[in-house]
Amino acid sequence: MAFIGTPKDPEFFEQNRAPAGHVPNFVTTFAARPAVFDAWKQLNGAIKESMDLRRYELATLAAATALKSSYCSLAHGQVLADKYYTAEEVAALVTEPPNDPVDRAVMAFARKVALSADDITQADVDALKALGLSDADVLDVVLAAAVRCFFSKTLEATGTPPDSAFDNLPEGLRTALTVGRPIHSG
Repeated sequence: MAFIGTPKDPEFFEQNRAPAGHVPNFVTTFAARPAVFDAWKQLNGAIKESMDLRRYELATLAAATALKSSYCSLAHGQVLADKYYTAEEVAALVTEPPNDPVDRAVMAFARKVALSADDITQADVDALKALGLSDADVLDVVLAAAVRCFFSKTLEATGTPPDSAFDNLPEGLRTALTVGRPIHSG
């Protein structure tokens, strides 16, 4: 259970029910501040809209694992496994850089944004541009990693555990993506 209590607002929960039918734990966490949740959804949606979705998910996974956010790692690792890679390939991304040089550079850059943005240099940006990313592409990676910092840190600081629905992931993938708080905490 989360560290803080939240109001029981059936309308808010119904409006934010997951496609699979359950109310995600993060929705419960934000129930006390629905305007913040709506603003985050709008901001995150605007960032995703401007990016290649696979690159968004890679940058997000890199930031989430760097931040030790199991919730976000599980959620975005699941998207990558459902749409772009095998479960084994996604599990490997947690500890091994991808083979593709662009993906490898994007993930390393997103991790650096999440952990030490003040250490980013022109050389870091130039390295991405040398691989074919535009200034806008680099900004997109920064935005994806930065917005993940807000969301991951909010969930971690409030003790929001990952949804039990993640129990349905293949065991190897679930284990690899559980980089911090366990699915079942209490």
